[in-house]
Amino acid sequence: MALFSSKKSYIGIDLGTSSIKVVELESEKGKPKLITYGFAEQSTDIVKSDSQEVQKEVVATLKAIMSKAKVTTPKAIAALPSFAVFSSIISLPAMSKKDLVAAVRWEAKKFVPMPLEEMILDWKVLDGGKSEEKDGKKDKKKEKKENAIQPTGGSKNFKVLLTAAPKTLVKRYVDIFKQANLQLVSLETESFALERSLIGNDRSATMIVDIGAIACDISVIVDGVPILNRSVDIGGNTITKAIANSLNVNLERAEQFKRDFGISGAGDSSQGQIPRTIEFIVSSIVNEIKFVLNLYQNQGEKPIEKVVLAGGSSFLPNLTKYLEKVLNIKVFIGDPWARVVYPIDLKPVLQELGPRFAVSIGLAMREII
Repeated sequence: MALFSSKKSYIGIDLGTSSIKVVELESEKGKPKLITYGFAEQSTDIVKSDSQEVQKEVVATLKAIMSKAKVTTPKAIAALPSFAVFSSIISLPAMSKKDLVAAVRWEAKKFVPMPLEEMILDWKVLDGGKSEEKDGKKDKKKEKKENAIQPTGGSKNFKVLLTAAPKTLVKRYVDIFKQANLQLVSLETESFALERSLIGNDRSATMIVDIGAIACDISVIVDGVPILNRSVDIGGNTITKAIANSLNVNLERAEQFKRDFGISGAGDSSQGQIPRTIEFIVSSIVNEIKFVLNLYQNQGEKPIEKVVLAGGSSFLPNLTKYLEKVLNIKVFIGDPWARVVYPIDLKPVLQELGPRFAVSIGLAMREII
């Protein structure tokens, strides 16, 4: 049930590939305060499937969660999965805001593998650019540059974060939330929600590795902005299935083996089949992480200081120690509840659920911090 009464709050809803997570937060003295939360284990493959039956199942589950959790507001924020969205950092010279629209569309043609008519484009001018309009008043001395976007810091160009999402997918989300009697306040990408809940005001270069049930999303966050994203179709379920096939056991027992043994025997052949099987899958994730690290470092940016883990599989025993060893970077499991006010007696439960709720918490924070 709802933990506190609330006059103005927002729901963060994460329609994950294997479960639905819901978190309602409100602002209390500038800090997010937990109102209620809920989740259900259910496949929600709405990205790849446009089936009406699938959408009806998602709507029914969403309604059931909100009813059981006693959600107090219809205002919701959701996120599109990283693997379904195209994003890129583009560099542009000083120009007017009017010209920026045409320039962004032109650049989008270079990296979006679909006709732009089928996409919804969004962009954000990063810290490298500023407008010549001051406090809403025109600067008469710069009348010719009215509404111009100018680079700062002595640079000749400014950077723009460009994002493109399929119109059909966005419509699918809008329809689901409408059928669930929810007001979709905003729809963003998961990487922004993760940055908000796991990093906050930390401006250092950080990598977030979100290991879900079906996929692993890797994001590089610099100055609070996701500048590099990559997704690989390997997740917790991949590890469980590998163990089940290797030991000829059912998935339930394989899941228990995974949680008990983790990768404690990684690199040690004397530890038996289970650790070696897990290590083989984890190595594929490590290779993707190294690829993103190299890609980022080749851009000459400031070095990544730490890796933050999220997702249900981030609790795999000894995973943080293993990653620290092979990456030579500080690795830890993120705590999305760290900046949220909640009853102390709920701490054990919330800490266990934490990494799985990182996206939904970050979404609920969007309008209240």
